Formats: sequence, C-alpha cells, structure tokens
Amino acid sequence: MNKQLTPSDIESIVPSGEGYNAEFKIRVPNKLKELTEEVCAFANAAGGVLLIGVSDNNVIQGVEIDNAKRSAIQNSLNEINPHLPTEFYPVNVEGKTVWVIEVNTGTQKPYVLSGAIYVRQGSNTQKLTSVEQMRDFFQQSQRIYFDEAPCTNFNIKQDIDDEFFEEFRIDAQLSKTVNRKQIINNLRLLLPDGNMKNGGVLFFAKAPETFIDTAEIRCVAFEGINKTQIIDDKIFGGPLLKQYQQTMQWLKGKLNVRYKIEGSGPRKEIWEIPETAFKEAIINALSHRDYYDKGARTTIELFNNRVEISNPGGLTSAIKPAEFGTKSHSRNPLVFGLFEWVDMVEKIGSGISRINDAMKDAKLAKPVFITEGIFTVVFNRVTVEETVEKTTMEKIIELIRNNSTITTKDIADSIGITAKGVEYQLAKMQEDKILIREGSKKSGNWKLL
Repeated sequence: MNKQLTPSDIESIVPSGEGYNAEFKIRVPNKLKELTEEVCAFANAAGGVLLIGVSDNNVIQGVEIDNAKRSAIQNSLNEINPHLPTEFYPVNVEGKTVWVIEVNTGTQKPYVLSGAIYVRQGSNTQKLTSVEQMRDFFQQSQRIYFDEAPCTNFNIKQDIDDEFFEEFRIDAQLSKTVNRKQIINNLRLLLPDGNMKNGGVLFFAKAPETFIDTAEIRCVAFEGINKTQIIDDKIFGGPLLKQYQQTMQWLKGKLNVRYKIEGSGPRKEIWEIPETAFKEAIINALSHRDYYDKGARTTIELFNNRVEISNPGGLTSAIKPAEFGTKSHSRNPLVFGLFEWVDMVEKIGSGISRINDAMKDAKLAKPVFITEGIFTVVFNRVTVEETVEKTTMEKIIELIRNNSTITTKDIADSIGITAKGVEYQLAKMQEDKILIREGSKKSGNWKLL
C-alpha cells in the first residue's frame, strides 16, 4: 500500500474538490454500502482516496468514528469480492479528525459488490447494469485502460514539461506549498513500481509523442470542399492541453472571426462556428480517442463548407446509440479526470448538448456525429439558408432519383465531396424529412418523400 497521507497531503487534496481519484463525505452515511461502492469503483479504475469529515464544498469539518462504527465500515469493505486490501486510518488536520480510506487500483479486476460492478467515471461512481456495459468493462480490463498502463522509458526528472506543470498547478488552484512529487502522488499518476502511467505522460510530458506515437493531432486545410488540394498541414504534439490550445489557435487563423465591443469591456470574439462547439469536440477527441489504435491520428479537417473533427474509436459498447449525448464512458478516465482538474470538462454526457445548443444559437445546422469506426463530428460552416448546401442537396436528390440504391461512395465520387460529407448531407436530409432509408444499410434503398 502507499505511504499514509499526511495532514499536508489532505490540505492539498481538499481545495481541489472531488474528482476521478478523490471522494468526500461529511460524515459516515447511514448506509455503509455507499462508502463501499465508492471504494469498489476506485479499485476498478485507477485507485483513489475517500475522505470522511470533508464537506462537498471542500471544507474540512472533521468527524469522530468510534470503534464499533469503524469495525462496521471495515466489515462492509470486506464484502468486496475478491478481497481488496485497503487502508482506513485517521489524520489530524489542525485539530480536526479526517478519516481516510485509501485504495490502489486493483490487480484482480473486476471487483464486485453485492453482484454489481462499480467503476469511476470522472468525479462520479457508475454502477454497470447492462450486459453491454459489463462486456465493455471486461474488454477494457483485459487489455488495461491505455492511460493506466505504464510508460517504462519515461524519466520523471528529465521528461516532464516544467513550465506546463506549473501552469497546471495554477489552473487547478493548487497551493504553491504543494510540491510536484505531492501533486503527482495525489493525482495517482504513478504505478506501485514507480513507472509513470501513460495518462501522466500524455498530460505532462514535454513531447508525449516520443513515447506514444499516437499522441499527436493533425490539422489540415483543403482548397474547396474535397481533399484534392491541401493548402495547409500542421501536426501538433506536446501535452494534450497544449495540443488543444494550438489547434484552437490554428482554427482561429483559418475561420472568419469578428469582434463585438460591449460597453467599456474587452472586445468579444465571435467565430463563424462557435468556439464552445470546437472546445467540446476537440477535448472529447483527446480524452476519448483509442490510443491503442495506431492506424490514425486525431484529425481536424477544414473545408470551404465544413469542419470535420475525427478520432479513432467509435462509441464504447457501454453506450447505446440511443444514449449518445446523455451518458459517457471514457476509454481514458485518468486523462478525462486531469482535464476535469483544470475545468476543461463539465458534467459527463453534457458536452454534446452544449455543442448542439451553440450551433443552434449561431443559426447553423445541427452537427452530424458519426459514431462507428472513427468517431467524427461534422460542423457546417454556412447557415442553413445558404445556397451552397442546397445545391449539394439537389445533386444528391437527382442521383437518388436516378438510382435509389446508389452508395455513399458513388455519391461522393459523382459530386466531388468526401464520403463523410455525403453522410452529413444524407443525415440532415433525413432529419428534414426529405428522404428516408428503407431496408438495411448494405442492401436497402433511399426513398424520396
């Protein structure tokens, strides 16, 4: 087990609030199972610490636990199967007693409580209830979450980006008295053998792409509406948050941005496609991409009429298509949790709603989400009334009128746009009740309404 937490450790954890590896309880709950569920979830993820005597608004209030209650808590923890070693001990913080339940990531996953599997997703504990969710968990446990696996050739002293680490400390509102070693331990970025986890490398290395060759984002601008001619091609590496910042700066230089001055305050930037929509889509791509898949990069593709953001890995089997946008199951929960620390992600599953709302407010077409294979978000650059989109639609309608079984590839070849662009148009036409798909995806046909 880890060395027991000190008062200064707790004082550094509490101000940052609950997260992927921290949970607070102001007192021992009436149902002890609530504590055990949190511990079980930590064991099935990256490990964590549960502090009893700390309020939800990050205030150390202290709590007294007598021997009988302590014994009952220990008995409840022993109900986790297989047996899970935990440490349960008090720490005096400025005269107040905080009880600590500390657990490492389990080595015998899955850990089960009363026949159920609990996992940590962001700052929440999720109970897996469906066969699909459990199957996905077993698949992930079999190969280990990518961001939890060790990066054996990473040297903490030499390879960490010192400047960015300091920026993270400030953005996460961590006290200057909290040193780097303490932060790394609190974030649980190290494995018991001392190796840095891939998630820590992705987030804090000077050049994570030298250790993880999929840790890059490629930004490509094309002339026109197809991939015939590239006019700009950039590859950004470095810590994931820097990749996001560089990508946003690249997009800003390519898109139309106007400025609005309100009163005596600073001018407000108004992007042709809302900045909020890009933030959500890009952070989602960096957090949830399948880093095991070495066949593709996270990619931003800019065309005259749209922007496509793609990352390897569709929806996990834990998320049904009907649940898309309301639930989230991250392939890289450690990375997702680190983005949470700097307020780059909010309530799990709400990002898609914010994207849709931002596009609607800008009077732009609802983005198209392609969730199979390479996950792709397609943003339309022109308002729904503009003629470019109508002209493309008319071409597709004419092709379907002549051949109702025409394939997406054949449509793309005929009118000179990408297959993803065709999928975007077809999805919008179905939404607008211009056409419907009859039969299966492979052998069916299109029907104009």
